[in-house]
Amino acid sequence: MNSISPSTTSARWDARLWGALIVLCGVVFLDALDVSMVGVALPSIRADLGLSTSELQWVVSGYVLAYGGLLLLGGRTADLLGRKRTLLIALGGFVLASALGGIAQDGTVLVAARVVKGLSAAFTAPAALSIITTTFPEGPARNRALSIFTTVGASGFSLGLVLGGALTELGWRFTFLLAAPVALALLIAGPRLIPADRGVSGGLRAFDIPGAVTVSAGMLLLVHTVVEAPSAGWTAASTIGGFVAAVALLALFVIIERRSRHPLVRLGIFRSGALVRANVAAMALFGAYLGFQFIGTLYMQSLLGWSPIVTALAFLPAGLIVAVGSTRVGALVDRFGTARLLALGFAFLAVGYALFLRIDDTPIYAAAILPTIVLLGLGFALAFPSLNIQATAGVADHEQGLAGGLVNSSIQVGGAIGLAIVTAVVTSAGGVSGSPTQVLDAFRPGLAVATGVAALGLVVALSGLLQRERHAQPATVADG
Repeated sequence: MNSISPSTTSARWDARLWGALIVLCGVVFLDALDVSMVGVALPSIRADLGLSTSELQWVVSGYVLAYGGLLLLGGRTADLLGRKRTLLIALGGFVLASALGGIAQDGTVLVAARVVKGLSAAFTAPAALSIITTTFPEGPARNRALSIFTTVGASGFSLGLVLGGALTELGWRFTFLLAAPVALALLIAGPRLIPADRGVSGGLRAFDIPGAVTVSAGMLLLVHTVVEAPSAGWTAASTIGGFVAAVALLALFVIIERRSRHPLVRLGIFRSGALVRANVAAMALFGAYLGFQFIGTLYMQSLLGWSPIVTALAFLPAGLIVAVGSTRVGALVDRFGTARLLALGFAFLAVGYALFLRIDDTPIYAAAILPTIVLLGLGFALAFPSLNIQATAGVADHEQGLAGGLVNSSIQVGGAIGLAIVTAVVTSAGGVSGSPTQVLDAFRPGLAVATGVAALGLVVALSGLLQRERHAQPATVADG
């Protein structure tokens, strides 16, 4: 059953509905803000706490590991135990972890706080997405709500770079502490504004414990292995063993799901070609971007000597384009469908990454860097909302949390794999030490990988467009 009030089907939404959407957007904004702010603060964290390079990596990797590894569990928990309940409990954990990270005096406590925040986000992200998709009916109303939701998330990621740079000037602890009072305010407002749970499909009796254990262990091990591979070596015994064990656990999960009366992931959901393409494209979208951001940040700070705040401002135009443009994507989807917007978005992204291959050690920002930033902003503004709309369209209410968990898992795992591959390529090509020419020669193969991943996303998007035209179906939100 859809939890739809009369106002959700009309052109105007009432104040309560807007209030609920603002709370949900606040949750995804905090998740995105947290990731980007911490990235800018890493050098200051390292200097203050005396962390080694491997310890510093886990400030980021601990979050990604918990987030990416537990998203499917988080999404299905929202479906079975209640979306509103899951969101509020996880948001409470986010408040505590933010405060703990801000007062941490050593690396172990800081990494533990990041793991808890990642775990919390693994439950809040799919729960928030599924509340929107079960509150707003499929079609223009849902497209509008999802375009606003994804715009806020993407804007939080982009604007977090600038805010993180500014806060780091005051002290890196502010990048953690800022989230605590904001999350607390959302936690107080949430019970009053978020609609009551409807369409909840079970409870603990319907919870697939064996499936939850195997898929969570498999995803955690997969993400952990990908994160560690660049430093351990892609052919190291630990890396190969990790991948083999992860595949074995995920294969066991599939066997369990085929036999379970109440599967954690109904395998039949993958019969939707649009859903599968949306998830593959999501992996390509974030795999390419995180690899590019890694190189772009090192290029601007290590090679050009730019400060964190100047580097953040260099990325800002993309965030502004996403913030302004994504709100209009819902109407574009109504008119053109998701497949066309995804194809155009990935075309912008692939060209943007390719243009960055022209960089040198004395760039003119407007000529060498800005074109890429603008194209990335246009690409994300079109592709990110379209992916979320396509991934959840046509999915029954009782599986919306699952659909949200799948697409968020694809984003996190794709980002982790893309970043790990680009890091390995840059390292094998010489790393970031040496003369400017040597560093640039190491960066370019990594940029080529990011360009290739974006091109793969374009191929996936075009396949959806060709599939739609082959069947001569009218454009719909699920036409990808």
